[in-house]
Amino acid sequence: MTFDLLKECAGAKRIAITGHQKPDGDCVGACLSVWYYLKKYMPEATVKVFLEEPDPVFAELAGFDQIITDFPHEERFDVAFVLDCNEERTGIAGKYVKKADKVINVDHHVTNPNGCGDINYVKPEVGSACELIYDLIDPEKMDAELAKCLYVGIIHDTGVFQYSNTSPETLRKAAHLISFGFEFYRIVQETFYQKTYLQSQIMGRALMESVRFMDGKCIVSVIDRKTMDFYGVTNRDFEGIVNQLKNIKGTNCAIFMYETGTLEYKVSIRADHSIDAAKLAAYFGGGGHARAAGCTMKGTFYDCVNNLSAQIEKQLLGEE
Repeated sequence: MTFDLLKECAGAKRIAITGHQKPDGDCVGACLSVWYYLKKYMPEATVKVFLEEPDPVFAELAGFDQIITDFPHEERFDVAFVLDCNEERTGIAGKYVKKADKVINVDHHVTNPNGCGDINYVKPEVGSACELIYDLIDPEKMDAELAKCLYVGIIHDTGVFQYSNTSPETLRKAAHLISFGFEFYRIVQETFYQKTYLQSQIMGRALMESVRFMDGKCIVSVIDRKTMDFYGVTNRDFEGIVNQLKNIKGTNCAIFMYETGTLEYKVSIRADHSIDAAKLAAYFGGGGHARAAGCTMKGTFYDCVNNLSAQIEKQLLGEE
């Protein structure tokens, strides 16, 4: 059942909005769309967005320059929004959620089926958090800036409508959003497809050094800290690598890993219908969607691949 965002925030003087660590396009779009909507139609309220520093490719979205990234001490909030995740994934920003009088959770992850708020709008079958927020906004109050935020989130979590989480309803909503006249074609190119020369170099390195295993059904690539330092790249520069690995013909499951600490790796997984990426990631303490998920693993690169392989094999054999 949907609800009205403005009604749920009626009377609130202080409102916090946050999402998951390492915010992607859907998380940023969701947070800024709610920020913009509440600022415009509740001008008497103080509305703040707390996120880890997002990718500057989203800088043209309304409110991007208002995002607070240092998580200072704040007075208690009347309402806190947790978007595109549960409270556990908000990191340091979770301190604002814990002290809020009311928590509203909007999410589409299968690993958060019941929500974490006093009010929950959680639909794992929907492709993006921004698609859910679209449902909660008065259509008469939609404008170009709001539509742009929502559209960015939708295209990023549906892979510009190529992932299996794209539904006819997703396309109907996207069609309505682009009717507001913003340059949707440029936004797709600049925020989703376009790469810097450095990003292209590191992607080439990752593809060149990738390894196929399990009779070619799976492929894995890793970037260690030494390589990251050599190229001068951060985790932001790895966007799109795992998707490119998955695009290799005959690949059921693609895995990209990068070193985050001593014997510690961030793991991104993309899979087809034969493997549940969310179940695979959840086994190692992560989460996500059936086709796209992630986790953090400890051990050597070979330990991580062996452990992942064992769980993938169980799924392929129908043991999981």
